Amino acid sequence: MAISSYFQLSRWELETEPGSFAQSSRWSNKDMDPVPPRLRTWTTWNYIAYWISGAANVAAWELASSMLAIGLSWRQALPAIAIGHTMIALVMVANGTIGARLHIPFPVLVRSSFGFWFSYFAVVSRIVLSLFWFGIQSWTGSECVYQMLKAIWPSTARIPNELDPSAHVTTVDMMCYFLFWLFQLPFMFLSPQQMRWLFLVKAIIVPPTWVAIFIWAVVKAPVAESLNQEHSSLSGSQFNWAWISSMNSALGVWLTVAVNIPDFTRYAKRESSQYIQLAIIPPIFTLIGFVGLVVTSTGVALYGETLWDPLTLIDKWDNRAAAFFASASFALATLGTNVSTNSLSAANDMMALLPRYVNIRRGQVLCAILGGWALAPWEVLASGAKFLSFMQGYTVFLGPFAAILVSDYYFVHGGKVNVPDMYRLHGRYYYWKGVNWRAVVALILSVSPGIPGLITSIEPKIDTGNWLRVFQLDALYGFLSSALVYWFLSVVFPAKETFMDAPLVSDEYGSEGDGEESSVDAVSKA
Repeated sequence: MAISSYFQLSRWELETEPGSFAQSSRWSNKDMDPVPPRLRTWTTWNYIAYWISGAANVAAWELASSMLAIGLSWRQALPAIAIGHTMIALVMVANGTIGARLHIPFPVLVRSSFGFWFSYFAVVSRIVLSLFWFGIQSWTGSECVYQMLKAIWPSTARIPNELDPSAHVTTVDMMCYFLFWLFQLPFMFLSPQQMRWLFLVKAIIVPPTWVAIFIWAVVKAPVAESLNQEHSSLSGSQFNWAWISSMNSALGVWLTVAVNIPDFTRYAKRESSQYIQLAIIPPIFTLIGFVGLVVTSTGVALYGETLWDPLTLIDKWDNRAAAFFASASFALATLGTNVSTNSLSAANDMMALLPRYVNIRRGQVLCAILGGWALAPWEVLASGAKFLSFMQGYTVFLGPFAAILVSDYYFVHGGKVNVPDMYRLHGRYYYWKGVNWRAVVALILSVSPGIPGLITSIEPKIDTGNWLRVFQLDALYGFLSSALVYWFLSVVFPAKETFMDAPLVSDEYGSEGDGEESSVDAVSKA
């Protein structure tokens, strides 16, 4: 086959499935269609493993540690973590139930509330965030690889740098980054059904390592002695806002997953399989937070400095075997998190843009290339502090995305939706020219008050006064305000064409269609 054929678009077209829900391959493909019964393989244990896997990562560790940095004591930080993750668990189950009930991914579901064309705003937003955080997480993984190599060959730390200082990265850094990226690549070819085994393996291997680190911390410096060194330095309104901001941070960290959790719950064997998220998320994240607080406080006692990053702590260990296995555990933890929250999410969203050419596997590979290399995360971390702050603050949009989905499905339509029409351009969810203006207004009214605070977080020299307080509550405020505004507008100005007497969902793929006017024959009333 000539090499030139690989550059022809027709060479990359996906095979169209008979009976697809979409009018044409422009709107769906096999991976975007509702999941058939034979592929609904995720059980309760898989969701337990998914969240144990998700909690055991560097970001969860640093979230708890960062609360000490702003002046909270550990006794004050833990309730903020617990309450924030209880809230996110409620959102996770609410949105997850929709995915488990309808068996469709987020990019399709969002059409029912945003409108066919406006849904692409949410989809593209999720792609940008996923690509960005894929690169950042990959860089964290490269730090794990560096610690592993240094534990095996101490001379790794002495490898000369052959790169120009303007590159903002050293030879060793780039080597470790490439190794971790290469290690991730094979996992990009796994389907979500296969990926559940990765989460299970991570849930078995990583937690014991964290327990070992916790025991080390307790032995080296008794818990009471270590933690009592950290007293709250705040009082009055300063303490109140610091605590609320911490709780909001705990809530906001997982809003990206709360938005697109249907991408995973659509594979649930039973709708009830994913209910366990409500029971597992708060305790596991609170426990991980406590481990982070204890070990960070121990670092203060042993080394006289606050080491928020566990990899920085590992760098000070003399025991090379312990350093290697601890770093390997963090590498596996980072890999699992990067796949579950970034590459799979990006792949599902990319499919919605180009379903004729992109499926889940291709989407993940594209995420690895674009997020891993095109965005150059080392440049962002070295000199893009303001851009990093902006991307962290961009979660101001995610609360409203999740809230509108929940408000529309449960409170506006009472679960009575038409899945086949979510795959049809001119179906009942076309609204006005493909845009549901109610969602637009809800987004504007919920996001706008947080923009001044976002500006201050990017450029602290710009004083926006009390507007910063709104931004500190962006996750909670954005979710509640957008849900209420959307519900109110939908009740006062109902989109009558979207209401039904009973839901239409798919239990199997439909029969073969007949072009642009085709629909799905095999639907069942739920």
